[in-house]
Amino acid sequence: MLLGRTDAGVHSLGQIANFKTNSNFPVEKYPIALNANLKKSIRIQKAEEVEENFHARYHCKQKTYRYIINNSEYGSSIYRNLEYFIATPLNVKAMQKAITYFIGEHDFQAFKASGTSSKSSIRTIYAAKVKKQGDRIFIELTGNGFLYNMVRIIAGTLVEVGLEKIQPEEVEKILQQKDRTKAGKTLPPYALYLVKVEYEKEPYHKKEGKVI
Repeated sequence: MLLGRTDAGVHSLGQIANFKTNSNFPVEKYPIALNANLKKSIRIQKAEEVEENFHARYHCKQKTYRYIINNSEYGSSIYRNLEYFIATPLNVKAMQKAITYFIGEHDFQAFKASGTSSKSSIRTIYAAKVKKQGDRIFIELTGNGFLYNMVRIIAGTLVEVGLEKIQPEEVEKILQQKDRTKAGKTLPPYALYLVKVEYEKEPYHKKEGKVI
């Protein structure tokens, strides 16, 4: 089985996997059959045939990640393992300004964990936004790829901006300096979600071969 990658402990709303099979089992029945044998924490939503050369990881065009912060006074007991809690009020407008500096092609050396195997730290962010709904703050990033812990470090940096320990304009300098110590801390993985993985429509969705 070939599987797209993300950090350990991260949730996924749209993870993609593919495998080869010679079975004549109806493709539309795979979610039902697989879900009956998987842990309840994993649910298959859809299955379809694609070209034999399709690879869930290497043919990815872009990914969207979301980090959820609970910025209420007391937090939540039910969602405690699904969002990051911080009681100190955050300056959301400052965070919204700061996140715009990540848009575009940059060297994210300052926003990657040590020990990453990636040869290049240059990535392109297509869209980035911070929005608040009630007591929750959502940080969302769409890019052509992400370094190990990159989204969690960006989220940690934005929290520092929200706490007014880092000014929004300093984000640009942190990118240019490529110094990990200048960025914020790495926030925990349990509040991070892989929302969507997108691929080129052609040729991967032609129904040739049986790859799911």
